[in-house]
Amino acid sequence: MKVRIALIILILSQSILAAQNKKLTMEEMHQLHQDSKAYIAYLEDPQRDAYQKPDEVITALGLREGETVADVGAGSGYFTFRLASRVGEKGRVYAVDTSPDMILHMNERIRDMKLRNVVTVLSAPDDPLLIDGSIDRFFICDTWHHIQNQARYLGLMKRMLKPGGQVIMIDFHKKELPIGAPMEMKIAREDLVRQMESNGFKLAKEHTFLPYQYFLIFTLR
Repeated sequence: MKVRIALIILILSQSILAAQNKKLTMEEMHQLHQDSKAYIAYLEDPQRDAYQKPDEVITALGLREGETVADVGAGSGYFTFRLASRVGEKGRVYAVDTSPDMILHMNERIRDMKLRNVVTVLSAPDDPLLIDGSIDRFFICDTWHHIQNQARYLGLMKRMLKPGGQVIMIDFHKKELPIGAPMEMKIAREDLVRQMESNGFKLAKEHTFLPYQYFLIFTLR
């Protein structure tokens, strides 16, 4: 029985890791989110680095030591722990997620890595549950389409940002791509810019080095 279970887990893991190299259907995406271990494996697959370019993304942000960053939809902590290494011991990263399983996974990593500058936040679907005027930058990667009541969320983020704060949005272009989320889950770059502008933000900077995703930085008007 143990051998059979191990074989099933191995097959599942291989299929999930292979998903990084193909487009997912809505059914496959929902199944992935329902299995926390499989989803963590998907998020942490080393093959993701080839298109996500995490180190280049972090460098492009130009983070300063002592900053406070909210990683919304932090998931397994793929970007959280990279952000934490840049803001230093005097900085702080809030790893915000609605999944108790993801929060538990990150808490285990925080303990094992003996980190003092990462705090997990089990948030509501329409509220990051952070203190007003406490955040230098919101970092949101491949997550915005999951947010319920986006207009309310933007209003809350405006209150939570410090003066001069930023909202960083990274997501897949709404077109046929060899990898990533299904088309119906994507938000077009132009639609996101319009949404942000209609809610009091302006596009301050854009990076174009990611092959499949837009990388936009917004500030308050």
